[in-house]
Amino acid sequence: MASREYNQTDAATRRFLRQAMQTPLLTRDREVELAARWLDDGDTAALHELISAHIRLVAGSAAGYRKLGLPMAELLQEGTLGLLQAANRFDPEREIRFSTYAGWWVRAQMQDYLLRNWSVVRVGSSTMQKRLFSRLRKAQAGSPGSSGLSEEQRQAIADELGVDRREVELMEAIATRSDRSFNAPVEDNGQTQLQDLIADDSPGPEEIVMDRRDLQIRSDWMRDAIGALPARERLIIHARYLADDPRTLKSLGEELGVSKERVRQLECAALRKIKDRMGNRDETTTTP
Repeated sequence: MASREYNQTDAATRRFLRQAMQTPLLTRDREVELAARWLDDGDTAALHELISAHIRLVAGSAAGYRKLGLPMAELLQEGTLGLLQAANRFDPEREIRFSTYAGWWVRAQMQDYLLRNWSVVRVGSSTMQKRLFSRLRKAQAGSPGSSGLSEEQRQAIADELGVDRREVELMEAIATRSDRSFNAPVEDNGQTQLQDLIADDSPGPEEIVMDRRDLQIRSDWMRDAIGALPARERLIIHARYLADDPRTLKSLGEELGVSKERVRQLECAALRKIKDRMGNRDETTTTP
């Protein structure tokens, strides 16, 4: 069943390409007219003629990506989407042919498709990352069976795209790996899975108990340090740091009958006392 569906898809793709190659090319004046009719009047017949005449551009770009193992039918679909994007953005008044303008959109759409289908994890989003990934995959496809790109090849790609060689090396690591399931067996008997070999970095029971004990001790120290403050400073610390709705210096000054600058001075003095008292506790605890 799958083989028959594949053959049907392959045959449909060949028919599509034959029809595209038989579609006549457009003159400069004709493509300007069609683009203007689509952009100004929403003429779908003009859009169809404009796109149909440039499907061969999609086919040419798709041939370059097919050696990466991507299905031709999918590449043609993506490339046609690129043509549609180009048609929606093309400016007929500029002195540029539609094929020149659309070529960028077609390649960008195919590069995006390549990245989307390479891994379940998004491996790149910027235009440069897409170009770099595509360029690396083509270079790797041109060197089957090799252990990787040479230093000269990496530097050549970096110079070609105007990026740092470190970026080339990082993207190469992504381009050469494949997704693996955590449930994939790692032994012939199938009993051990990849997830069984992943180290658990979460704290153990003893560490959890010790952390809770330390937290409780420090909480007790903090309560003791705040409790040792003069009443006015203790009020300020509670209102500024422990209340659900912290109060402003101005409101506390009005309540205490002092300026907000005086409240700030009292707050700083209280924090200093708390810090000193907590520091003394730590020294006492760590002294052998």
